[in-house]
Amino acid sequence: MLGVFFILYSVKSATPEERKLLWENITKANPFWVSVSLLLGILSHLSRAYRWKYLIHPLGYKVKFYNRMMAVMAGYLANLGIPRSGEVLRGATIASYEKVPFEKIFGTIISERVADLLMLLLIVLGTLVFQYDQLLYFFEKNNINPVFSILLLIVLVIAGFWVIKLVRNSTSSRFKKIKEFLNGILEGMISILRMKNSAAFIFHTIFIWAMYIAMFYVVKYAIPGTEDLSLSSILVAFVVGSFAISLTNGGIGVYPVAVGAILMVFGVPQQDGEAFGWVVWSTQTFINLILGGLSLIFLPILNKTN
Repeated sequence: MLGVFFILYSVKSATPEERKLLWENITKANPFWVSVSLLLGILSHLSRAYRWKYLIHPLGYKVKFYNRMMAVMAGYLANLGIPRSGEVLRGATIASYEKVPFEKIFGTIISERVADLLMLLLIVLGTLVFQYDQLLYFFEKNNINPVFSILLLIVLVIAGFWVIKLVRNSTSSRFKKIKEFLNGILEGMISILRMKNSAAFIFHTIFIWAMYIAMFYVVKYAIPGTEDLSLSSILVAFVVGSFAISLTNGGIGVYPVAVGAILMVFGVPQQDGEAFGWVVWSTQTFINLILGGLSLIFLPILNKTN
């Protein structure tokens, strides 16, 4: 609902001429660079599915690559409907078709997200070094406090560990099943410490985020008026877009407006900047819709015996 509100607000607040220009910028986007962005996005998803095996192997399970890939894409599709529901669906998919306990596979997903959070923090810190004033100006103007958001997430993680420890140490029989479930999650989470191929895991983590930035960066060549944007300004827009995605399901409505707003700081006209945001968002959403939908169709077909 919040995403729909932002879309309606963006359309209503623009003049007919501005809406016409925005639509022209979107429809005139260079299909070659849009296709390159699509390919880079798919590569990031393939790498994520491949990386997952390094967390699963220490648990004593082997999960087929195509099941890992389809679970990842089905999860992304679910996130477009209900934020963060994709992680649950992803774990439930592997638990159903590969007979891995849900709590253990879900623990590996949590570890994955922690690794991704660290990468995002590194990108934010790197961006602050080069574009501190512009990024700070945007956050202040839109009443966004990224430090508070990050600290809150860290506190929630610590609180989660504390709750797990509290329940595990409890002698009450009422907590028996909960203890077993939490023990499984914890086992899945610490699989990141048992990896034999930590270098490969780190490589894929860096590769995934490099593809995220690259698929964002190449779109600048697709939209008239954004071709001359520097890498540092693109990184600022990427960081802002990353925070925008967390506000709604898949960033719908918010993402293009946020990206367009920050690009205005670098002298890009609003319609050009929002067109940039819409092309990036719609390109990756298209991947999630198509591959996610196909995954839901083919998962039961390819796992008939399960």
